[in-house]
Amino acid sequence: MTSREPSSRKTASRSSIRRGSALSETFPALQEQHLRQTDLEALRPAFSTHKPRILILYGSLREVSYSRLLAHEARRLLERLGSEVRMFEPRGLPLPDEAPASHPKVQELRELSQWSEGQVWVSPERHGAMTGIMKAQIDWIPLSLGSIRPTQGKTLAIMEVSGGSQSFNALNQMRVLGRWMRMITIPNQSSVAKAYQEFDADGRMKLSSYYDRVVDVCEELVKFTLLTRDASAHLTDRYSERKEHADELEMRVHLKSI
Repeated sequence: MTSREPSSRKTASRSSIRRGSALSETFPALQEQHLRQTDLEALRPAFSTHKPRILILYGSLREVSYSRLLAHEARRLLERLGSEVRMFEPRGLPLPDEAPASHPKVQELRELSQWSEGQVWVSPERHGAMTGIMKAQIDWIPLSLGSIRPTQGKTLAIMEVSGGSQSFNALNQMRVLGRWMRMITIPNQSSVAKAYQEFDADGRMKLSSYYDRVVDVCEELVKFTLLTRDASAHLTDRYSERKEHADELEMRVHLKSI
């Protein structure tokens, strides 16, 4: 019995150390020199006075395309709300990896994405998902071009049309992609069910709760864009990236000194 006591005390001591470490107020894994407190001034810069720059992408090539009609409805509303809006025509855009990035349509898309401060993605739902045409456009926009990230910190609104009952599958996928592209995806969204019933002979959206939600989304996008565009650099300034860049710099300096 006596011979077991030292071992028991040792085990208890180790357990006590582990519990104490877990409750410690120190930060052994943190590199303090790369941690920055939130800069309230950087979060509240003077507002830019130019019109919010919004890019609209839609995911259909059909002659009668309800996603295109919805995209134009959003364009009109955004312009009415004081935005400068451009739409990308996906016809002629090659499949990802089918052509080099120097392809004119790819260059056009990337330049528009870089120009924009906010975006609207409008896709039909096909087989329970966004269309390949919608996904191809997103896939052609890289996460980074050298030191430039074409979508990081930009706002995003998402909309979908479907031929049947209301669904949110395409919206859910686009919301995931928006996060992956490091965009600020606004909380509101629009799903237009039985879209063939929601537009008149002139291609204009009829009065309905669906239309009201589209207005809601456009209003919210403009507000979020105005609120975040001037603070975007501070909002997307990350500890992990500052630490990584410092490590890369140290390595380059070390190599030059050899």
